[in-house]
Amino acid sequence: MSSHIVTPGPYRATKLWNEVTKLFRAGMPLKKHRQHFRVYANCFTASAAVDWLNELLKNNSNFGPEVTRQQTVQLLKKFFKNHVIEDVKGRWGMEDLEDNSHLYRFPSTSPLKPIPNRSPVKRKKSISMMDREGFFKFRTSKKFDKEFSENVDPETQDSTVESVFSETECCRELTEDDIQVIWKNVTLTHLQKLLGSWCLDDVLDPAQVNPQFIVYNMTKVNKHGVVSLEDKTEDLPHWVLSAMKCLANWPKYDSNQPSYPGFERDVFKTISDYFYSLSQPLLTFQYYELFVNILGLLQPSLERVAIEALQLCTLLLPPASRRKLQLLLRMISRMSQNVDMPRLHDVIGTRTLLVQTFSRCVLSCEEVDDLDELLATRLLSFFMDHHQDIMQVPLYLRNAVEDHISYLKSLTTCPGSAVAMPTFSFCRQISPRVFEEQKLSVSQAALADLLENLIKDKNMSVKEKKKKLKLFQKEYPDIYSRRFPTTESEAQLFADKPKIKPPMLLSIKKPKTFSIRS
Repeated sequence: MSSHIVTPGPYRATKLWNEVTKLFRAGMPLKKHRQHFRVYANCFTASAAVDWLNELLKNNSNFGPEVTRQQTVQLLKKFFKNHVIEDVKGRWGMEDLEDNSHLYRFPSTSPLKPIPNRSPVKRKKSISMMDREGFFKFRTSKKFDKEFSENVDPETQDSTVESVFSETECCRELTEDDIQVIWKNVTLTHLQKLLGSWCLDDVLDPAQVNPQFIVYNMTKVNKHGVVSLEDKTEDLPHWVLSAMKCLANWPKYDSNQPSYPGFERDVFKTISDYFYSLSQPLLTFQYYELFVNILGLLQPSLERVAIEALQLCTLLLPPASRRKLQLLLRMISRMSQNVDMPRLHDVIGTRTLLVQTFSRCVLSCEEVDDLDELLATRLLSFFMDHHQDIMQVPLYLRNAVEDHISYLKSLTTCPGSAVAMPTFSFCRQISPRVFEEQKLSVSQAALADLLENLIKDKNMSVKEKKKKLKLFQKEYPDIYSRRFPTTESEAQLFADKPKIKPPMLLSIKKPKTFSIRS
């Protein structure tokens, strides 16, 4: 049974759970099995379920080929706990399912999780940032207006524009706080533009975004693009950094390092224990919904969009979390590509082990989610393959902020005069169907104006005008027929043209001539 891509939006993890559940129930082969001298119909063994579900997840675009057999077993245990499956005696809820020949079946009740009606993000009322009906855009910059005007309903645009500053506040000099707000708004606006089809407001509370983090992550970086922390107490402990350098540069880090068998495994465990001891994942609980939805962009045709979206999303992180993420990605990327790296596990390959070990340290939900491990695995795999692009500072964002600040400063009419502060307009989110209707109506209105200008052009000769009207009629017959519904209305266009009469030379009588001869 074929699957479809679960598009980004609120409660994407729940939608993915329901998608996998439906596919599993609809496609898992059911057979007759004998156990303990008794025959059970319409059931399956745990091992057969692992085989089938593992292939499903690997070939599913929402999860990808990185899914391991062990992760599939863990998912089946959660299916057993949530009564998606039960044993042949009708028992469920215990997490003792193993990859063996025990028999299971599907219950008659629906295992699908309900999708809540309310938004997952608790939004605070803040007219300075968000409106309930949609996302903000800059009003003072013509460049921003042009980029985002396509998403505004032209009939409601004027009525939805609101100034977020009072009249007395609209004319004052830019402060440091104002500049930080600009950084925040430009970043979120670019992110919304990349995500496009779904509303950022559904998965992110802009009021909780700290603009100081964005500015710090953009400006306080070393020559390698890694965030440099001013407060060293927030940095990785020295012994963890040393351990990470040891594995990242294996075996050339330190000639004095121990060389006993299994040393590299001990170092690896030291690093993993530290990251598991952190109070939050590196992408933080706050942005879990945001990053889960970015996973919906991890398609071959949207790879560039996903990279740019992750670039902006990681700028929202606390600098300490971003630095730890950068250093971890650099280490595991080098380790996975190092042919001299000894095996860190007897069965599992190095890359698979790295992804499985650190995925939950990178992404996890504060409230345990049934698909956390699979989603985190997919995201970390993408991070490993594209970390150099994702974690670099986006220069276009810096240029956009500088351009906007320069624009605001250019509004100063004379030295010492006030500078107009940026205002924002709120635009209502519209459906794709409404957008297509608006796009069609706007283009037709523009063509109708073109036809009218052509008709009223007094500098064009009649011959040339008839030629162009004929061409317009051929290209846009519907618009032409609305303007000239009958042949008479079309003929009337040239009926009032005065005709030039021929000179009446023949009617002029020749004057009589008189001869002087007698």
